[in-house]
Amino acid sequence: MLATELNAVESPVASPPQFAWKQIIAPVEPFLEAVAGRLREQIHAFERDIAAYAEYALTNQGKQLRPALVALSAGAAGKVNDQHVQAAVIIEMVHLATLVHDDVMDGASIRRGRPTLAAEWGSEISVLLGDCLFAHALKLAAGFPTTEICRAVAAATNTVCSGEILQTQRRKSFELSRADYFKVIQMKTGELFALSCDLGAYLSGAGAAPRTALRHYGMAIGTAYQVYDDCLDLFGSEAAAGKSLGTDLAKGKLTLPVLVALERASGLQRAELVEMLRDWQPRRFPKLLGALQTQGALEASCQAVQQQLDGARQRLDGLPDSPSRSGLAGLTDYLARQTASLASPA
Repeated sequence: MLATELNAVESPVASPPQFAWKQIIAPVEPFLEAVAGRLREQIHAFERDIAAYAEYALTNQGKQLRPALVALSAGAAGKVNDQHVQAAVIIEMVHLATLVHDDVMDGASIRRGRPTLAAEWGSEISVLLGDCLFAHALKLAAGFPTTEICRAVAAATNTVCSGEILQTQRRKSFELSRADYFKVIQMKTGELFALSCDLGAYLSGAGAAPRTALRHYGMAIGTAYQVYDDCLDLFGSEAAAGKSLGTDLAKGKLTLPVLVALERASGLQRAELVEMLRDWQPRRFPKLLGALQTQGALEASCQAVQQQLDGARQRLDGLPDSPSRSGLAGLTDYLARQTASLASPA
């Protein structure tokens, strides 16, 4: 099944000097289409009366970063097969479940350019649907002939949810360290990126060394992506992001730009910043941006993204040259340029 389409992942593709998103995913586009199609098929597995909710959640995918990582890691480690499609479906379903829950907790009204599930049908249904998505993903994982997939997916899901709990516990914790911040984002975001790369390699029959390298690559690029997303929440626009912004501030989440400002601010400046954040009001946003600019918070955060991306690229050094490896490197280039655009918007 899908043999002809999946073989497209292995076809030689010239590496462009600068990687645009469409160029990166071009060799894996048939794979991503297969994942999207199989996700739509899962709608029929839900009770008829809740199928509309499942369809709403499962058919509003973004760039499909995690499925792309499954395919590219598979190609970098060996050959892509139908099991990779199933693994990508499972991981994407877990990810979509976390988004449904995130939007409830954050009170977000927009996700990927349309109302969130919670905005359409309320928090109670959204929470329960997220639970159903988690459960269904684990059911699919249990269908593999080996328990390794189900174990890995269950462990990663546990890690993601634990990271969200830690982040919730630490709201408005103004003594939060950078180490604590990075621990949380590695758990709640980096883990699914790492899982995508790990299972992509595993299902290609990769040995321990390439599998470990790709897992570390996934963790690094996932961490970089979350720092970028945290910067986007402060320095981006809803039109460009396609989702509600400012939700971190509203919920008291201290992201890296804010932590940098708190670290660098003098006694009085820091006290004013803490007071502003403790009793956050949207009307204070221009003042906060001024404080972040004064302390160089965006520039420092962009440097942190670049450090993670440098680490991700280093993990690719031991892998053989291939279009898929070039695609993985291209992802780091793409994210670097997206991050740079925040500091120098067009």
